[in-house]
Amino acid sequence: MKKVVSIQDISCVGKCSLTVALPIISAMGVETAIIPTAVLSTHTAFQKGWTFHDLTADIAPICAHWKKEGFHFDALYSGYLGSFEQIDLTAQLFADFRGRDTLVLVDPAMADNGSLYPGFTKEFALHMAKLCGKADIIVPNLTEASFLLGEPYLGSQYTEQDVRRVLKKLAALGCSKPVLTGIQLEPGKEGVYAYDAKQDSWFTYSTRHLPVRYHGTGDIFASTLCGALVRGRGFEESLRIACDFVVRCIELTEAEPDHNWYGVNFEQAIPDLIQRLGR
Repeated sequence: MKKVVSIQDISCVGKCSLTVALPIISAMGVETAIIPTAVLSTHTAFQKGWTFHDLTADIAPICAHWKKEGFHFDALYSGYLGSFEQIDLTAQLFADFRGRDTLVLVDPAMADNGSLYPGFTKEFALHMAKLCGKADIIVPNLTEASFLLGEPYLGSQYTEQDVRRVLKKLAALGCSKPVLTGIQLEPGKEGVYAYDAKQDSWFTYSTRHLPVRYHGTGDIFASTLCGALVRGRGFEESLRIACDFVVRCIELTEAEPDHNWYGVNFEQAIPDLIQRLGR
């Protein structure tokens, strides 16, 4: 059985980060190990009062034990990281557990809609860019890409040429396959645009644009992409699988519009994902 390790926070209630990565990748038939960077009572879209326990001090001892046991992973996948130290510890994880055929995927979850998440700075984003340079695949949105590159945010008025320029600059960080998410190049369509620097080739895939925004969909996309790749699907097919799964999750959630802050109904979409992958 293939094995993935994911490093990001976990919310006891709410659908994001490890709370979606663990069940989705496991359902795809891939053993999923985790390194929780923090434990929250709920994700932060809930009203004030949620609890937070930082687990940064536990990351190095966990990795040391794993090294002693000789564990091997087919993929290393990082999501939301909350500090400079966690970025550095994740970089060390990559160095310690990256084998010849190990996939490294970074979701630089730190910004959206032109702004960084609370508590993050431009300096943090540039430090995250160094981690992205160690990855095979990164999956930023346009806001995150702008901060990684230290450039102005493109907003909603951009061309395909703009997207390609940004992707090439992301590849120059050291990542061979950058992917931009949430790309809208034609009315009624939204999807991903990717660049393979080794092949100097481009790939784009769009689904119908859904005029809603739900918490945690980026985590679902990254987790599904990771699982599909580890299951042996090609890069382009894996992107299609991940996009289609996110759309299906949103479709199942649209009947509950008040839950957009809570997360999407990915659980009932998992049978469709399993059927598509086969066993």
